[in-house]
Amino acid sequence: MGELKAAVIGTGFIGPVHVEALQRLNVPVGGVLGSSEEKSRRAAERMGLDKGYASLEELLEDDDVDVVHITTPNDLHFEQAKAALEAGKHVLCEKPLAMNSEETAQLVRLAEASDVVAGVNYNLRFYPLCLEARERIQQGEIGEVYSICGNYVQDWLLYPDDYNWRVLAEKAGPLRAIADIGTHWLDLVQTITGLRVEALCADLQIVHPTRQRPVGEVETFKGKEEKASSTESIEVTTEDAGYVMVRFDNGARGLLWVSQITAGRKNHLQFEIAGSNQALSWCSESPNELWIGHRDRPNEELIRDPALVSESTRTFTDYPGGHNEGFPDTFKQCFRAFYDAIAKGTSPTSAPFASFSDGHHEVLLCEAILESAREERWVTVTD
Repeated sequence: MGELKAAVIGTGFIGPVHVEALQRLNVPVGGVLGSSEEKSRRAAERMGLDKGYASLEELLEDDDVDVVHITTPNDLHFEQAKAALEAGKHVLCEKPLAMNSEETAQLVRLAEASDVVAGVNYNLRFYPLCLEARERIQQGEIGEVYSICGNYVQDWLLYPDDYNWRVLAEKAGPLRAIADIGTHWLDLVQTITGLRVEALCADLQIVHPTRQRPVGEVETFKGKEEKASSTESIEVTTEDAGYVMVRFDNGARGLLWVSQITAGRKNHLQFEIAGSNQALSWCSESPNELWIGHRDRPNEELIRDPALVSESTRTFTDYPGGHNEGFPDTFKQCFRAFYDAIAKGTSPTSAPFASFSDGHHEVLLCEAILESAREERWVTVTD
């Protein structure tokens, strides 16, 4: 992997996470680009990088950079990904891939016509026991999937004076909680089961139609720690919570609850998949445990251990049993799969990470959820 060099666009919460994961894989990071030349310089110094780029043009003109990681606010993804693809760079973009399906469709076509690898960072796919759940379902162990239920809930926007750029529709899009974290759940359960969402019915809830915005931006999750002394009132049109009924293409049913206003839940994703033979349940706050439910014998709990999981899961499991792997490791494993695809010339659609086509599908789901909530009806999802 050391033959490829990366650059990261974005210096907020996720940008440094990308840098750290790349460094753990021995992928050289040539530099970082922030929202200003000064932010780029400070971020490069803080992370020990050689370059703080002055502009996107300067980054894309750097012949030493092979791969561009995009970790900026949502409204910048389309133009930055498009420019990087046109410059012949491999691209790994944070979700959502773009602000609407017209933009994502254009990026899919551009990626397919180029000689580069393009992916979306749905990193939660790479928790080892999520990979193991996928393998067990593919091998038919749980039987026919009957239902998929779960949630993704947090509390970092519980109070009306909690603020981040994600609450602004013009920066993040018309959906917030669903698009920000609900899409992780939707991508994960579809990847694990191999099923597709066929239709859905959604209800969205705005608890705080007015929030207090600090003078100056607040880094993601930092609002709880750093309350501003000076604020202004802003109108919020994006949802604090969402509730979605789902029908899958095999006839299975599902329920998804998403919230960023549930006290005590810091980053809680949970799914339970019920099949004709077994059920599987997993939670991101206890990521090294997979519950396996039985009807006619005692239930089981599988503890993450490379000696106890399938060979395909073992590929993305680095530590022995009892040595927990967590959130930062999912980035490392996702990037491992991405850079391996570049090295092997593998098509993204056949690799374990999310392709631009997957990112396009998630935006289509968001648009269907928004249409369903506004019109108060079931909506069929079509690609």
